[in-house]
Amino acid sequence: MSMIVQISDLHVSDPDSPSDRIVRQADRLARAVAWINRLRPQPDLVLASGDLVDQCRRSEYERLKAELADLRAPIRLMVGNHDDRDHLRAVFDDHDYLPDGPFVHYTVDHLDVRVIALDSQIPGEIGGELCARRLAWLEARLAEETAKPTIVALHHPPFPGGIEKMDAHSLIRGGPALESLLARAGQVVRVVAGHVHRPFTAMFGGRLAMTCPSTSHQIAFDIERQDGVAIMDEPAQALLHLYRPASGLVTHLLPIGDHPVLVDVKLD
Repeated sequence: MSMIVQISDLHVSDPDSPSDRIVRQADRLARAVAWINRLRPQPDLVLASGDLVDQCRRSEYERLKAELADLRAPIRLMVGNHDDRDHLRAVFDDHDYLPDGPFVHYTVDHLDVRVIALDSQIPGEIGGELCARRLAWLEARLAEETAKPTIVALHHPPFPGGIEKMDAHSLIRGGPALESLLARAGQVVRVVAGHVHRPFTAMFGGRLAMTCPSTSHQIAFDIERQDGVAIMDEPAQALLHLYRPASGLVTHLLPIGDHPVLVDVKLD
């Protein structure tokens, strides 16, 4: 059995910045860390699928590292449009899975389910892309292991969710090529993303694809608005990907925080 908790869009900001005063992202991340630490069994891996910080500052990554220090489970960090690759590598220099080079992508191979983490960032832009070089890297990684169940993760969703301004800034280049590649990769059992601060699911390349909500704040569900989005103080949530050989991969959408038991029912 393997259990992976996916969190996303942490947006940790500097103390007393306007964003920090309004949203308190670091406090919300601290609650998420405490919640993960209480999970039983403990996850084999925590996957943070991008937008780790808010304004790409090195000081924000230093605060992020301090907030994650109490996390008991191992964590793997991905980049989103709010991230700076060089600052991430410099501050998290003890994370030896973070590669040198132009892109921050890697594989996780030691679990019962494999994870391929893609870098979909376009520096300075909100939307993302998978260029020919990144798609070739993914194709090579998929060819390495064709039998092991695999999760493909990227920050920008390659499929629309219906919120116009978020869809316009999701994966804006490379989506059709990714879809074609996944359609040929029978070992891929899930495609996961972040970025949109809401959970939704779709079929993409013949695979179940889904987005992970934020540990910080959510985007309002509004499929009629065309001039922007609203930031909501909805409950933080995470995805829990549970793999058992007998039943395959099951994904749970879980609220983050303490929720009291109303009735404890014992069943035969």
